[in-house]
Formats: sequence, structure tokens, C-alpha cells
Amino acid sequence: MPVIRVLSRVAKQALLAPGCGCQPVAVAVRNISFSPRQVTSGSDASFHSVSFSETDHPKVLITGGLGQLGVGLAQMLRKRFGKNNVILSDIRKPPSNVFHSGPFIYADILDYKNLREIVVNNRITWLVHYSALLSAVGEANVPLARAVNITGLHNILDIAAEHGLRLFVPSTIGAFGPTSPRNPTPDLCVQRPRTIYGVSKVHAELMGEYYHHRYGLDFRCLRYPGIISADSQPGGGTTDYAVQIFHDAIKTGKFECNLKPDTRLPMMYIDDCLRATLEVMEAPADLLSMRTYNINAMSFSPDELAQEVQKQLPDLQVDYNIDHVRQAIADSWPMNFDDSNARNDWGWKHDYDLPELCQTMLNFIGAESRMAQAN
Repeated sequence: MPVIRVLSRVAKQALLAPGCGCQPVAVAVRNISFSPRQVTSGSDASFHSVSFSETDHPKVLITGGLGQLGVGLAQMLRKRFGKNNVILSDIRKPPSNVFHSGPFIYADILDYKNLREIVVNNRITWLVHYSALLSAVGEANVPLARAVNITGLHNILDIAAEHGLRLFVPSTIGAFGPTSPRNPTPDLCVQRPRTIYGVSKVHAELMGEYYHHRYGLDFRCLRYPGIISADSQPGGGTTDYAVQIFHDAIKTGKFECNLKPDTRLPMMYIDDCLRATLEVMEAPADLLSMRTYNINAMSFSPDELAQEVQKQLPDLQVDYNIDHVRQAIADSWPMNFDDSNARNDWGWKHDYDLPELCQTMLNFIGAESRMAQAN
């Protein structure tokens, strides 16, 4: 740590007192600080602070925590590491149950100084970066998606590298494009996505790997398939139909799908997704042959999902009203993920197949609906 403070002072003096006598260059958004962008090649991977001891519980910060995955991951991590060791953050006001379930703070990933203060003041050692605009929403507002998904990522990478954090950034089936092999899609292949969401996720994968090799950042990434969850509403993703069908089946008995009935995509129940995230974060570094892995559980089409739901609710009516933007996105994505590297390297194994998924979703949403009616 003394070495880091000395290096920090030297770097700041060099930046703030240039030999040419000119004024220091003003940096937009962030203050000049000791970060990977100011490290010369001679320092490379040796500059950042030592991470937490493996015998200690990590102190975790989750950005974008009010999205589909953040609240569930916080619950899982708090059970494992303790309530006060997991901080949920977002720019939105949390519902009462989330606010009272454990630490919650305001964190804007575009505010570098605020993020840095949070990491330092709370002695963060793990950072889970869930802040992102999803596929369909991103296409509707490309400038905002570019700011959140790319500029925000750069802030996260610099802070994580500077403070020696273990960083998890999720990627997606959307990181592939129409020229990628689709059935199955391997970990390493051509990636030419056609959405700003996909482009930003490929950028995240490559930047994370670069920071790992250049600065020693402990970067870990999973390419999530479509994630299905009963306790959160759809958030603007192309695979959201696979969540909406369960809500509509119970509440109205009618469902209108915005994808063609034979559109096959890889999917996963949220419990498997969260467990995979924890497992890859806890995996010893020497077991990881790569920094970005595919993970998968099942692959199905809207028609196959509807048929499985109708085994439980035979009166469900399904109609198709194709959203051409979402259909074009889905047609460029993998039909099935090859996740053999994750299974071989760190023992990934899913628990939920399609029948278990449907039964679990219908039980959960059905109980929730009956409770609402009783109240």
C-alpha cells in the first residue's frame, strides 16, 4: 500500500505540473486520479492493491441492483456472506421490501467520483456490474445505451483495476450475430452483433480480458442466455416473452407473443443463473481457462413453451403478433449455447429443464395471484 500511495503522488505531480508550462488538461466527468489510463507499460499488472484474503468474506457492490437479477443475487450473497457485506445500488428508488432487506445506496455508474467513493468508503472487494440497457430498449435509445453500456463500463473497469477488485460483468446471447454459428454457438467464434446492446457486450468482454492481461484485473464474465424469473417484471429484452407468458396465462388466460412460434433461443431459470454467477466468482483462478464463458440450461421456441404451459393450463390461448425489431434481433442470436468449457473448467451444471421451469413459474405466480386476490 505505501508503494501505491507513492506512485499515486508521483503520477499526480507529473500530470499536474507539466514541463511545458501549459495548464493541465481538464478531464470531463472525472477528476484526475491514479487509474489504469495513467499507468505506463513498465508498471503493467503490478500497480493495483492486493485483493481480499480468501479466508475473509468479500464485501460486494452490485450496480443496477433493481433490475431482473440484482435483488435475487443480493439475497443469495447475503445468505452466504452476511447481510451487511452486500450493498445493492441503483439510480432508482427501491421498493420498501428491498430497502429494508439490506444495505442500499444511490450509485450512478456515469459518476466516476461517486463510484470511487463508494468503493473506498465501503472497502469493496467484489463488484457485480449489472447496470445496462437491454436489447430492445437499447435500440430505441442508442445514445443512452452507448453511455450506460460503454462509458459506464469504462468507469467500472478503471475503478476495479485501481482497487484490486474481483469484477463480474455479464454478457449475453446478444453478443453474437447472424454470421456466428447458431446451433450450437461455442465460446470462441465470430461475433458480429447487430444491436448496440450486443456491440457493447462484446466490447465489455474484450475490455475485461484486456484489463486482465494488461493490469492483472480479476475479470470474470458469463454469457447469460434468456433469463426467466417469477419475481420481476420483463425489462425490455427480446426473450421477455418467456416471462410474460406465465403472468398472462394466470391473470387473463390469453397471451400474445411478439416472436414467431418456431424462434428457438437458449434459456435459463433465474436460480440457475444466480448460482452460476456465484460459482464462477468463487472458482479458483487457476481453474479458469478463459475469462468469458457460455452457460446454458435449455433451448426452446415460443410454441414449445406454450405447449408445456398448456399441460398445466389447457385453456391458455396463444396468439402471435410479430414485433419485427425483436424478431430480427432473435434471428441473429444463438439457438443453442455450447457451455462445455464452463462444465469442464469449474463444474457448471444446471438444475432446471423446461418442465421444472414451467412448474416452478406457475406455482410462484399462481400463489402470488391468489394472495393478491385474497387481500
